[in-house]
Amino acid sequence: MHRPTALPAPSLLQLIWLASPALPVGGFSYSEGLEAAVDKGLVATESDAGDWLIDQLHLGLARGDLAVIAKAVPAWRRADIDRVIELNQWVLQTRESHEFRLQTDQMGRSLAQWHQALNAQSAAALTQFAQYSQQNNPDDQDASYPTTYPIAFALAASSTQASVRDCCLAFTFGWAENMVGAAVKSVPLGQSAGQRILARLANEIPSAVDYAMGLADSQRQAFSPMLAILSSQHETQYSRLFRS
Repeated sequence: MHRPTALPAPSLLQLIWLASPALPVGGFSYSEGLEAAVDKGLVATESDAGDWLIDQLHLGLARGDLAVIAKAVPAWRRADIDRVIELNQWVLQTRESHEFRLQTDQMGRSLAQWHQALNAQSAAALTQFAQYSQQNNPDDQDASYPTTYPIAFALAASSTQASVRDCCLAFTFGWAENMVGAAVKSVPLGQSAGQRILARLANEIPSAVDYAMGLADSQRQAFSPMLAILSSQHETQYSRLFRS
């Protein structure tokens, strides 16, 4: 019987590191519209929060950013900078609110700066990315640096020996932990309730990743009207714990 090759310890630890809420990228500062949903009475209980996040996983993350990461990891590995630029631009163009755009810029920039300080090869890739994107988009300063979080995560994950699927699983679990933390604080909920929600999400993550990996470019989308409206309303919400 064939046994799958175990992921080397350095690569496994790197994935765990990238998925950690303690990673200095500020993910804990964002609720991605959840705080606004709580304020509007759309999320009031543990069950509501779990249902909301599962819908966000399948209808938002899997169809958009997660599908981007599934394409960006192999693109970084084969040094296909044009492809990375294309994916980065898609992310920038599909942020549906000012807060969502600021989030992907800030987290992406922070992750890229952190990772290039640890990895010389990634630092060189980022320099090449900046040069190519500026040449291709001389009037677009946003294209001169890989500020989007999915693209920066894909770069960091591509430096491991992990499969694309494992990279996507790590990204999604890191997202889930941050979002559960936001739910615990904003609903509010107890820590045990948060762990139950995280268990529900963990059961859904593999199928969401498999779906995202199977999407062609023409099938990728970022269309969540209610979430976009809530995010826009959050910008002027009277009392806020989170930046989105």
